[in-house]
Amino acid sequence: MRRVVGIATLGLVLLVPAFAQARPAPLRLAWADCWPRSCQRAPTLTPGARMVVAALGVRGRLRVELATRRGRRTVAPQRRSRLRWIVRLPADARTGRLRLRNGRRRSNWSRLIRVVLPRRRVVSAPASGTAFDGAGMWIWVLARTEGGNLNAIAARARANGVSTVFLKSSDAASSWAQFSPQNVATLRSAGLHVCAWQYVYGNNPQGEAAAGVRAVQSGAECLVIDAEAEYEGKYRQAQAYVQALRTGIGASYPLALAGFPYVDFHRSFPFSVFLGPGAAQFNLPQMYWKAIGTTVDNAYAHTWPVNRVYQRPIFPLGQLYQDPAPAEIARFRTLAAAYGASGVSWWDWQEATPRGWEAIAAPLAALGQPPPPAASAWPRLASGSRGDLVIWVQEHLVGAGATIAVDGAFGAGTAQAVRDFQSSHGLAVTGAVDAATWPALLQQPVAAPNWASPARAASAGGRTGPPSARLPARRYEIPPPWRRDQLSSDRTWGSR
Repeated sequence: MRRVVGIATLGLVLLVPAFAQARPAPLRLAWADCWPRSCQRAPTLTPGARMVVAALGVRGRLRVELATRRGRRTVAPQRRSRLRWIVRLPADARTGRLRLRNGRRRSNWSRLIRVVLPRRRVVSAPASGTAFDGAGMWIWVLARTEGGNLNAIAARARANGVSTVFLKSSDAASSWAQFSPQNVATLRSAGLHVCAWQYVYGNNPQGEAAAGVRAVQSGAECLVIDAEAEYEGKYRQAQAYVQALRTGIGASYPLALAGFPYVDFHRSFPFSVFLGPGAAQFNLPQMYWKAIGTTVDNAYAHTWPVNRVYQRPIFPLGQLYQDPAPAEIARFRTLAAAYGASGVSWWDWQEATPRGWEAIAAPLAALGQPPPPAASAWPRLASGSRGDLVIWVQEHLVGAGATIAVDGAFGAGTAQAVRDFQSSHGLAVTGAVDAATWPALLQQPVAAPNWASPARAASAGGRTGPPSARLPARRYEIPPPWRRDQLSSDRTWGSR
């Protein structure tokens, strides 16, 4: 009996290696990569793209399990060679890890597969050929933007479709160290456009202009003037600043104004100087709809007619501070294209939330309908109107030959000049500057006065602007995105 058992035991021992050799090799995912080109590092693909996986131990039908918008699912790959399989990602694929399935067997997990949605840039107007085209992001304090890491800034910008960064270069006449030639060169070498922006007050126009010139000399591709409430009523200072700035940067250098969006709410602001002949060629109105307390549509409908009269390409400046809803951000981008803008920018990087970043990078479809009526609307000015829009009308009337005062008040003399102009151009004689009159009037040359002339200063009672400009503006409808009480202890940046 013992001998029989021993023989049986010996037989089992001899059979174990045979069974071990017959056991199938484990299912294993060796690697995954883009197809047909290599991703080098973490694979990054778009929905519908193909990728290749190297599979070991496959027996029979192979499936690839991956992440989609509706959860994990499997897809059938196509065999490329003995070990390689080609997989086409489904349309709803999302970033995640994948693994192989072979019957009941499961392989190891892959490294992270990044799936990014294709970005379609919707542009309904010819590009300006400047850094204002495309998507831009404003940087207020570099140290509070990705910790001041320029490589991180460039990486996030590229990942979210941002092509231009607007970096603050000066406050009043004081240049900021963050806008250095080294920082500018680093960002530009990473493939970004870099523009400077300076906050100006009008207390030292020559010094402010010199600070703008220094930013241009440091490598800025464009310069933006951020002039707000402090410049209201300061026509003489605005003219002196623009003239000094143009002398230093040249007549053709890309210059823009980022000011109030509602021109008619700020009757004493010198838009006609900052956007007049020889001044800024581009207009970036601060259309912060949530801060204003209105809708995106209303912000566009009000901003566009009162800004288009200055005949400068408009590049809307939207808001990411105050965490607006992603749907509102998407609407802002869609309407920008519908109104004919070839670029938008956002205030500001350090206050943007994760969902704000996602919203500016999400795919954007065309509006699918004609441009809104406000895109071609004009403001109506008549007797009793006041403000810079009236100044702009008067400058064109003088350019057409009228002899009237450029004072921002639509009085009897201006009304008669408008009637004479309408009569001589075959227009309905109404005495009001309406949708029919604006296009013809804007074809006339601009006769901008010398706001610094002694006679004008005397007529203005020694003030710096025309009589109408000294009228109090309507309530400042855009609360500043900064809080001075929070910044009072920081001497390196005490204001925007």
